[in-house]
Amino acid sequence: MKFRPLHDRVVVKRVDEESKTAGGIIIPDTAQEKPSQGKIIAVGPGARDEAGKIVPLEVKAGDLVLFGKWSGTEVKIDGQDLLIMKESDILGVLEGKTSVKAAA
Repeated sequence: MKFRPLHDRVVVKRVDEESKTAGGIIIPDTAQEKPSQGKIIAVGPGARDEAGKIVPLEVKAGDLVLFGKWSGTEVKIDGQDLLIMKESDILGVLEGKTSVKAAA
């Protein structure tokens, strides 16, 4: 199934953060919080301004982003756990980070 978000919504897949502290202590899965970063899978066309013109989103598919702890709505599409959120829920784009491990 293909999902296309509307307006200024984006579809995000959470990515795993490092499960080891700087001192080398491994944090078990049960003690970890849900990651607050993810990879954008799909974006909507954009929101409309007061004049009715579409304003395109600043993020694009493939961007690695940070978002708030309670941001978005969790959904399951084709067996994948995804988040649907508005672009305004995204705190920022992580640049220069190349390795991304997708959450299971």
